[in-house]
Amino acid sequence: MTDKPVIITMGDPSGVGAEVTVKAMAALGPQDRARYAVIGDRPTLERALVACGLDLVLANYGEAAPEGALKVVHVPVNGLPGAFGVLSPACGDASFRYIEKAVEMTMGGAALGIVTAPINKEALNAAGHHYDGHTGMLAHLSGSKSSWMLLASPTLNVLHVSTHVSLKDAIGRATPERVRDTIRTGHTHLRRMGIENPRIAVAGINPHCGENGLFGREDDDQIAPGVKLAQDEGINVQGPISADTVYYRAHSGAFDLVIAQYHDQGHIPIKLIAFDTAVNVSLGLPIDRCSVDHGTAFDIAGTGKANHVNMLAALDYAGKLAASKR
Repeated sequence: MTDKPVIITMGDPSGVGAEVTVKAMAALGPQDRARYAVIGDRPTLERALVACGLDLVLANYGEAAPEGALKVVHVPVNGLPGAFGVLSPACGDASFRYIEKAVEMTMGGAALGIVTAPINKEALNAAGHHYDGHTGMLAHLSGSKSSWMLLASPTLNVLHVSTHVSLKDAIGRATPERVRDTIRTGHTHLRRMGIENPRIAVAGINPHCGENGLFGREDDDQIAPGVKLAQDEGINVQGPISADTVYYRAHSGAFDLVIAQYHDQGHIPIKLIAFDTAVNVSLGLPIDRCSVDHGTAFDIAGTGKANHVNMLAALDYAGKLAASKR
């Protein structure tokens, strides 16, 4: 075992990130809690504890602390509203700075990986940090040229060729090389997670995979060649397979992973069957990162009502990633 922690970034200080973090930490025993440290705003965490009716002790990371205390790396940011449910550029800046610090610690070898609480993309961009979300931000901060979003659940895993772009742009991005690289990335990750010969299916991009050109040529000209490139590398992959059946087949046990061509094609089936338990995992980075798969929920932030089940699932997945390193 190692005394290096898994880092939890608090997310937007006005959202539910602080609440789901302290609730999840309170649900763990003292020894398990000692494996984590939170990067964020200490006063916000204290307000979240009050809102949730918890008496968890907070302690500064790196200093002597009582057993069972939650270790906190406080990152001061000017102008925080000091209230939940507020869309604020200062909160967007704070979200960025928490991630920046987490990447610094993880890249420097002081932490095993990162679990992220939700950020608000509008607040992030209002603060001058122009990213489409966590994955793009982490890729930039870690110096990665490419990254992928995996949504992982107990019965369905989906890896996306593209995510936060328009549908028109997503079609253009589904080149044979990008499709192959996505398949390869998923294959490597599942082998790391203990699946010796992952069974991968690639969803088609058009209805019925284009019906031999009747509904478009993209599946024949872009997706199928990418699948062939991956097959030539010895990867166990099939496709393109019509998207209206492939997720059901994977959920029923026929495949270990589905390659989705764009954001909604992959997100809708996962959120239908595993809304509370699906974990967002960033692949292709030199560091490990997984996240809750929900937003900042400004409407309930500060009420103590936020559900921490998804955070516990993200922490569990992060633990598996850390164990696979050892």
